[in-house]
Amino acid sequence: MTQGPLTTEAGAPVADNQNSETAGTGGPVLVQDQLLMEKLAHFNRERIPERVVHARGAGAYGTFTLTRDVSRWTRAKFLSEVGKQTETFLRFSTVAGNLGSADAARDPRGFALKFYTEDGNYDLVGNNTPVFFIRDAIKFPDFIHTQKRDPYTGSQEADNVWDFWGLSPESTHQVTWLFGDRGIPASYRHMDGFGSHTYQWQNEAGEVFWIKYHFKTDQGIKNLTTEEAVRLSGVDPDSHQRDLRESIERGDFPSWTVQVQIMPAAEAATYRFNPFDLTKVWPHADYPPVEIGKLELNRNPENIFAEVEQSIFSPAHFVPGIGPSPDKMLQGRLFAYGDAHRYRVGINADHLPVNRPHATEARTNSRDGYLYDGRHKGAKNYEPNSFGGPAETGRPLSGAVPVAGVTGNHETPRHAEDDDFVQAGNLYRLMTEAEKVRLVDNLSGFIAKVSRDDIAERAIGNFRRADEDFGKRLEAAVQALRA
Repeated sequence: MTQGPLTTEAGAPVADNQNSETAGTGGPVLVQDQLLMEKLAHFNRERIPERVVHARGAGAYGTFTLTRDVSRWTRAKFLSEVGKQTETFLRFSTVAGNLGSADAARDPRGFALKFYTEDGNYDLVGNNTPVFFIRDAIKFPDFIHTQKRDPYTGSQEADNVWDFWGLSPESTHQVTWLFGDRGIPASYRHMDGFGSHTYQWQNEAGEVFWIKYHFKTDQGIKNLTTEEAVRLSGVDPDSHQRDLRESIERGDFPSWTVQVQIMPAAEAATYRFNPFDLTKVWPHADYPPVEIGKLELNRNPENIFAEVEQSIFSPAHFVPGIGPSPDKMLQGRLFAYGDAHRYRVGINADHLPVNRPHATEARTNSRDGYLYDGRHKGAKNYEPNSFGGPAETGRPLSGAVPVAGVTGNHETPRHAEDDDFVQAGNLYRLMTEAEKVRLVDNLSGFIAKVSRDDIAERAIGNFRRADEDFGKRLEAAVQALRA
């Protein structure tokens, strides 16, 4: 079916799209060739800055279905009725690699989920791990600098990575996750997702609960060994993106069972671990996960750039009944994500179809700026006004959090059983013998690349403090490789 003649961006029909205008048959090209100038100028500007982190990704639309009544814990409307469905968009990603890197890297995977609710968009920006490397956002730029290319060599350097991790013992838990079997998922469909941070739910009565999200893959966990990943990265660097798209195309819709851990607010102060420390989990024996819903991906984006590359997510996008916690990493992300998108995509990025609310309408007084679409027409752009403009509700989205003390650069509070090694050791001791062998092999191969003995010894020392056997095996493996 024909779509009509090819046109310029202004809509004029194109007579010749094969040959540029010249001064005579063999003469120089003419500046008056508007089509040529338009095409080259647009081509030069087709890319926007890639994400500093999570640059490499894939996404799909889907549906979240509530399967349990959770009204006793939250007043969020999209969680108000069993069987209720909410449209979603989920973007998967690696963290450290650039836009052209391979999917099958040993790297955490982003799990960024947008719920298009009737109260506006709710973004849950997590990973495929329940913890992270650091607990305070002030260290995030430093951490990412160690994962990116060295400013002198232009390559990722083992010295930088292990120097930072060794001097940041709080990273021991996440590093143990990363270099274990789940460090390289076989596909995006075969991994779990986590909200990772602690979030707040508030019910109609005003009661507050702290919660953690878990997305358990219904496809089963499948991972790649280091050798399999190296081979796949060379043969098919788009492996995860391709797998996701093709599974949806053939009607094999991936799904996840959604669970939450729920902690009454009053229990947080005396819990044995700081519940707002991103380097810690809540053991399931303390707070068993409660199944609340099902997430299914069932529609591919039609244009990767428009819908995946230009999609924006911010953990500051809450809806009534859901809010933040005092997690210091989360608090930093509340600002950083929105700021990154305003720089990268533009001040009106939320006007794009993938980002704007689908089940309601955004009503703001923000105007103008790059690519403003004039959606407000002649409506007044201030509040309060007497011209029927949108007005405040007077009801906060989430509950107030009590605070006390003096301002200052405070460390994250430590609870009774908090240290930087206990949960990493627990994770190691849960592994089978074969899993321990692969973990030590993966870690030793990377640590052995470090050029300075003190950096390697400090890194090994952190794992020894997590578990004596862990450190002993790792030391022997590194020494053998360095010999």
